[in-house]
Amino acid sequence: MRISSPIVSAPRALAALLLVVAPGCRSSADGKSATPAAEARPTNASATASGETAKAGSMPADSVALRAAADSGRIVGAPGAKVWMIIASDFQCPYCKMWHDQTYEALRKDYVDAGKIRMAYMNYPLDIHVQAQPTAEAAMCASAQGKFWEYHTALFQSQDSWAKAGDQSAKFDSLAGAVGIDVPRFQRCTRSHVMRALVEADQYRMQKSGVASTPTFILVPSNVKVEGAQPLPIFRQALDSALKTAR
Repeated sequence: MRISSPIVSAPRALAALLLVVAPGCRSSADGKSATPAAEARPTNASATASGETAKAGSMPADSVALRAAADSGRIVGAPGAKVWMIIASDFQCPYCKMWHDQTYEALRKDYVDAGKIRMAYMNYPLDIHVQAQPTAEAAMCASAQGKFWEYHTALFQSQDSWAKAGDQSAKFDSLAGAVGIDVPRFQRCTRSHVMRALVEADQYRMQKSGVASTPTFILVPSNVKVEGAQPLPIFRQALDSALKTAR
């Protein structure tokens, strides 16, 4: 495991934290540039950022409102929390699933639900995964209905059932229904690709923040980047240090 060089200058205590390299998924064409990690934090601006690929006539009339709802729906935690944990992830990445299965729930309980940090998911679909883009868009459609985190868990738990070539929309629809999503609304959202612009904006912003593999975690405002499916104690150490610095 290791902790990468800070995206911008980080407090000495965090910058000196050493971790062992952990496994992760890597794209065939990684982004190389980096800008301050504060840009990674989701904002409604990303809903209308670069890459509007769906034809306007095929999108729901309330597409801007849908993307704004999706953008805010993937953020969880107390508004007053001083530390953010940004998760750059790909639903088809096996290491992202590993991190979710082994670490996510404990961090959610001990840091998010306890009011210590805010957590946000940023889409980083890799070109090596055929269902990465469809699942990212589906998750954003779930987020527009306030069900992002439930759907995100359902996707990871069922990864083996849909992670193959071909149209998997029926499985994505079934998962939506299982977590209480209005399926007809979900279908209109996914079929129109209204969330494609938001997903592409996520990926662009993560590349500019120095993300090159999944999962990658950025702690804000300490601007420390943790790469790979690290074990729980590593995240506790990094988050506790970030919280101490923030205070």
